[in-house]
Amino acid sequence: MVRAEVTTAPVSVTDLADLVEDPAAGALVTFTGVIRNHDGGRGVTGIHYACHPTAGDVIARIATEAGVRHSVRALAVVHRVGDLVVGDTALAVAVSADHRGPAFAALSELVEEVKRSLPVWKHQRFADGTAQWSNLG
Repeated sequence: MVRAEVTTAPVSVTDLADLVEDPAAGALVTFTGVIRNHDGGRGVTGIHYACHPTAGDVIARIATEAGVRHSVRALAVVHRVGDLVVGDTALAVAVSADHRGPAFAALSELVEEVKRSLPVWKHQRFADGTAQWSNLG
């Protein structure tokens, strides 16, 4: 693992890809989760992500387990918290491995496990002026 964290700073998947580059790797795959302008037929203007103080430890554990399970060369995963607007990156992941199969498998597992287990909650702001919390349970 090269980097696994929760941050308030802007996130760049390109920077993460640069971190995990390895001349022995035959595959480098990335994922960028961005704030979209709609949800459930409603216009979205932004999201506030809040997290539990253990979120950094949780994302590090998720990354370590995925890296070991899939024998990757390196990986980086970062989730942003705070106020984000449409187009901002909320989640970025980069994985390098000898072959594409393990790289894609690790990437998919990282994204799904972060979505499932990371103690992060989102408060969506809608274009009609309302807001709604989700991921609370």
